[in-house]
Amino acid sequence: MRIGIDLGGTKTAALALAADGTELARRQVPTPAGDYAAIVRMIAGLVAALEQETGRRGSVGVGIPGALSPISGLVKNANTTALIGRPFDRDLAAALGRPVRLANDANCFTLSEATDGAGAGLATVFGVILGTGCGGGISVRGQLIVGPNAVAGEWGHNPLPWANAEEFPGPPCYCGRRGCIETFVSGPGLSRDHLAQTGETCTAAEIAARAEAGEESALASLERYEGRLARALSGVVNLLDPDVIVLGGGLSGIARLYRTVPDLLCRHAFSLDVGTVLRPARHGAASGVRGAAWLWPAEAPADPD
Repeated sequence: MRIGIDLGGTKTAALALAADGTELARRQVPTPAGDYAAIVRMIAGLVAALEQETGRRGSVGVGIPGALSPISGLVKNANTTALIGRPFDRDLAAALGRPVRLANDANCFTLSEATDGAGAGLATVFGVILGTGCGGGISVRGQLIVGPNAVAGEWGHNPLPWANAEEFPGPPCYCGRRGCIETFVSGPGLSRDHLAQTGETCTAAEIAARAEAGEESALASLERYEGRLARALSGVVNLLDPDVIVLGGGLSGIARLYRTVPDLLCRHAFSLDVGTVLRPARHGAASGVRGAAWLWPAEAPADPD
C-alpha cells in the first residue's frame, strides 16, 4: 500500500492506494497554521488513521508547497512558511518510524498524471498548475526531473515572452522580480489584468463565466490571458518539447483553453507544426495527493502489497 499526503496552506489531504492505484481510504483535515510540530503530528495522525482503516502498513510520500534543498537537506521556497529551514523529511521519518519521500506539490501533480492520468503512456509530460500561483513539473519516462537546485519545471518564474509595451516591466512578483509568467497566468494575474482594463474586481472563475455568456469585456480579458498562456507555454515547447502539457488548478477548468491555446501556441513555438497535446488533468484535485503516493516504487520496503 502507498500513502500520499498533500500538505496545503489551509487543508491537508491523505490517500491510501493499492498497488494498482485503486483508492482504499481518504482523509482531509485543516492544516495547523504556523505550527511546525503540529504539522508533523497531524501527518503522523493521518497515516495512523489510514493504516488503521485499511489494516495495512504503507510507504509514505508527501507533497509540499516548496522544495527540499538537495544541498542543505532543508525545506526552501515554501508557501507554508513554518516548513522553511526545517529537515521535514527526517522529522517525519522519526515520527513515523520509516523513510518518507518529499516532493514539490506541482511535481506530485505531474507524476500522478504521468503515471495513470492524462499523460499515461507518453514519454515526456509537463504538468502545469494554474491557480493562486503557477507551478510546473517534468516527468520523463515516468521519472520526475528535479535537478541539482530542485527547481526543474519552475517556468512561472521566467519572464513573460515577447512582452508588449503594456506588459513591460510587468507586475511585481513575490520572488522579488517583475513580469514573471506567474503574475500574468495565475488566477490573481487574470483578475488583476481585468481590473486594470475595466475597473471591475472579479475572480478568474467569474471572468470565465462572463466570457462564456458573451460579455465583451470579460471575453477580451480571457483572450489576453490565452495569448499570454500560449506565449509562456511556447517556451516550454521550445526547451523541453513534451508529448503533452497537462493543466491542473482552478483555471484548468476553463474549457475554451483547450480549443484556443493550441492554435495560439503554433504561432510562437519554433516549429511549423506543434504536436504537443494540451489536456486537462484526469484526476483533477486529487492528482497532487495521488502523485505523493506514487513517489514510492512498487518495491518500496514499507509496502507489503
